[in-house]
Amino acid sequence: MIETNTTRRNESLLQALNARHAAITNNIANADTPNYKKTTVEFQDELRRIIENGKTGQLRMQRTHEKHFPVSNPNDSIVQYRVMQNNETAMNNNNNNVDIDREMAQLSENQLMYNYMADRVSGHYKKMKNLLNDLK
Repeated sequence: MIETNTTRRNESLLQALNARHAAITNNIANADTPNYKKTTVEFQDELRRIIENGKTGQLRMQRTHEKHFPVSNPNDSIVQYRVMQNNETAMNNNNNNVDIDREMAQLSENQLMYNYMADRVSGHYKKMKNLLNDLK
């Protein structure tokens, strides 16, 4: 009742955005490091597929008896992401490929998306808390 597919997807998206934040801040920290190659976190295609299809494409197991162990792992990520390293370009004379201006813009965008999704997830649980309080 408390956790819905949308909430699980939103929480999973928060995990992906958190991984992206770590990659971007690592890129910024190594902007002047010789031979450093930037990393990115890709999840947009998977998220688009989930939203358009309305499904994760995974089979869900169900408990058929209350004495059976739970079969789903609540920490499994619905929105799959992958960390990629770009080795093909060189931006600076030191063979580094981090564009600090682009990374700062991506950091701002990612932070806005994270704040929005955190607000959505928090709002869902606030509604559930208010509902349960009203039932008392």
